[in-house]
Parts: sequence; structure tokens; C-alpha cells
Amino acid sequence: MEEKWEPKIVAFLCHWCSYAGADLAGISRFQYPPNVRVIRVPCSGAVNPFYIVKALQHGADGVLVSGCHPGDCHYLSGNLLARRKFQLLDGLLGHLGIEPGRVQFSWVSAAEGQKFAQVIKAVTEKVRSLGPSQKLVKARQAP
Repeated sequence: MEEKWEPKIVAFLCHWCSYAGADLAGISRFQYPPNVRVIRVPCSGAVNPFYIVKALQHGADGVLVSGCHPGDCHYLSGNLLARRKFQLLDGLLGHLGIEPGRVQFSWVSAAEGQKFAQVIKAVTEKVRSLGPSQKLVKARQAP
């Protein structure tokens, strides 16, 4: 019997906005795919690009980094720093052969539970359409 492949997605969520948005989505019972493993970070600007590469190396099929909307960052400009890091990393990943869409960035506030659910659905569908990650993978972990 062949098992149906489901993407594994690592989400780095800002503690102040996106993580609270995820919490609101749960409290509000908004449905979204269970493919995401959340890592709460103090700020999206604190996500080192190597964390993203490491996630892909260790079997993640996709990575999401989500932070506060511009102007709402608890640390004033961490989300803008994250956006700059993401743009640089996106170019590097393209040179390494990582498909566009496998690593995504979003803004979700603490009051946007429904948007969080929509972002997770969109990211999961995009990664599912790309198929299992084959590049950079050093090891796949058992589900």
C-alpha cells in the first residue's frame, strides 16, 4: 500500500504577531492543514537564514517565515530586516536550484487568525504542487 505524500513545512513565527495570529486561528477554530511545525521566535528579524537552509537540509519540504506588518514590529524594524534577509536568501536559493515558493515570507498580525489560516493553506498547496524537496536534503526524519 502506497502512502500519500504530505509536505512538511517549518514555520518561523514572530512571537508578538504571527504566533499570536496562529493562536487566534486555533481559538477561533479556523481550519488549516496540519503540515506545519511552528517554531516561535522573538522576532522575524531574529531568523538566521542558515536556520532556513538547515530546515531544508533536514527534510523540510517548505519553510515559512512570518512576522509583524511593517510599522507594527515590537522591535521597531526587525520585520524589515527579515524582509531584506529573505530577499537575499531567496536569490541564493534560486542559484542553488531551490524552486521559488518553497521558502515564503508573510506578514500576519495578532488579530489576523483567519489570514494565518489562509497563509498556511496557500503555503501548503504551493509546496504540495512542488513535490518533495530533493535539493539540499541531508537527512529525512521519520514522521
